[in-house]
Amino acid sequence: MYVIIGSAVQQSYSGGKGSHRTYMRNGIREALNFQNVGGWAKPYQVRQLLKIIDKYNLLEEENNV
Repeated sequence: MYVIIGSAVQQSYSGGKGSHRTYMRNGIREALNFQNVGGWAKPYQVRQLLKIIDKYNLLEEENNV
C-alpha cells in the first residue's frame, strides 16, 4: 500500500516508526504519513493525500509529462 501511494504521487519514503510510513516530495511542504491497518491506509490519511494531490495539481502535472 505504501509503495503504491508513494509512487503514485512521486513521493519518496523518508522513514517511519512501527506501522507508520512517512513520504515526502521536493517542492511540497506537507509530509504524508500512512499507517497500515489490514493493508489499507486510514480514511483520514487518504483524505490528506487527496487534498495534497488537488492542492499541487499532481495529476495534471503527471499528464503533462
